[in-house]
Amino acid sequence: MAPTIEKVSNHVPEDIIFSIFSKLPLKSVHRFTCVRKSWTLLFQNPIFMNMFGKNMVSKYHSLHDDEAILLLNHFDNIHRQWKLYLLSDEKFESKVQLNWPCPFSPNYGPSNPHIVGSAINGILCICDTEYSSRIVLWNPATDELTRVPQSRAGLYHEYETHFVIHGFGYDHVRDDYKIIQHIVYIGGLEDYWQSVPSGPFWELYSLRNNSWKKINVDMRQRYLMSDEGVEVYLNGVCYWWGKTDHETYVVSFNLTNEMHTTTLFPFNLDDFRRVDRHLAVLNGHVAMILSYVKKTSPSFNISISVLGEPGVAESWTKLFDVRPLSCIEHPIGSGKKGNVFFRKDDDELACLDLSTGVVENIGVKAKRYYSQVVVYKKNFLSVGGMIN
Repeated sequence: MAPTIEKVSNHVPEDIIFSIFSKLPLKSVHRFTCVRKSWTLLFQNPIFMNMFGKNMVSKYHSLHDDEAILLLNHFDNIHRQWKLYLLSDEKFESKVQLNWPCPFSPNYGPSNPHIVGSAINGILCICDTEYSSRIVLWNPATDELTRVPQSRAGLYHEYETHFVIHGFGYDHVRDDYKIIQHIVYIGGLEDYWQSVPSGPFWELYSLRNNSWKKINVDMRQRYLMSDEGVEVYLNGVCYWWGKTDHETYVVSFNLTNEMHTTTLFPFNLDDFRRVDRHLAVLNGHVAMILSYVKKTSPSFNISISVLGEPGVAESWTKLFDVRPLSCIEHPIGSGKKGNVFFRKDDDELACLDLSTGVVENIGVKAKRYYSQVVVYKKNFLSVGGMIN
C-alpha cells in the first residue's frame, strides 16, 4: 500500500498559547510578540493578561512564602522620635521594636533615619535625610555596623553642599556593596564673584575600599519631593524614578559596569486629578505602583505596571488595575506573597492581596511622609555579614 501524506496543521489553539505564554518571563513574551501578527495583541487581551497576572502572583507565593517579614520605620508623634519595628506572622500581628544603631539612636540626638531601597543580604543602608554625613551599613541580625565615611566633596565648607543618595546595592562581580549619590554645590550671594566648584556630579561608594570615587556619568536625578518608593535595587542594578512637567522616567544604574539607562513611563497621566507613584520590586520585576484619582471620580484606583526591559518604554506592561478603593490612598511598598501595602485615608496601614483583591488592616498607623515599609528575609535573621 502506498504511504499516505497527511497534512499537518501548524495551528495552535489560542487557549494553549495563552497557557504557555502566561508562564514565561515578561521579557520573553514581549520578544515573542514579534513572531506573529496575532501575538502582537497579547497584552491587549484581557483573558491573557488575567492569566499572566495570576501566574505572576502564584510564582511570587512559591518564591517568597514564609521567607519575608517587614521592617516598619515610622515617626512616633507621642515620643517625637523615629522608631523601627519588625512585623511578622501571617497577618503581621507580631510587632517587635528594634533599637536604631548609632548615630540614629535617640541617645545621639535628633535624627531622621531613612532606609535606602531594601535589605540586601541582610544589610540595610541607613542615611539621615537632614545630616547627609550620617550614613551607615547595618545588619540587624548580627548588629554589625559600618560607618560610611563622609565624601570629600563636603570639604568645601564655604559652599552649601547637597548630597542625595539614589541607590544602595550589591556588585556580585566584585563582591562589594555600593552606594550612589548625586552632589550639588550651591553658593550664596556673597560668593557671586567667586567660582563655585564644578558640579553637579555623581559619586560611588565602595564598602570593599571604604571610600568614595567620582564617576563620569550624566544621569537624571530621582524625584526629590519624597523618600518613599523612589529607589529600588534588583540583580546588581539600582533603579530610581523622576519626573518633569511632561514625563515620568525610570533610571537604571548597573553597579558593575557603571552604565545607565533611562526608560520613559509611557502611560498618560494627564487624565488624573491626583496620582502617587511608588517604585517597587514585585516577583523579580521592577514595578511602578500608581494610586490615582480620575477627574471624573472621587475614588482611588490602583494600577501596577512592570518593566520588561530597561531602556524599552514599550516593555512596560500594566498587569493589575484594581478599582475603586475608597479607603486607600498612598502605596508604600510590596511584600511577601504578592501583597502590596498602602496607607489608608485614616493613616491605617493596609495590605492588598493581589491574588484575591482583599484588603486587610495591619494594625499600625503611620502618617504619610513619616513612614516606610521595607521587606526583610527571615533567613537573614541568623546569617549574613559584611565584607571583612
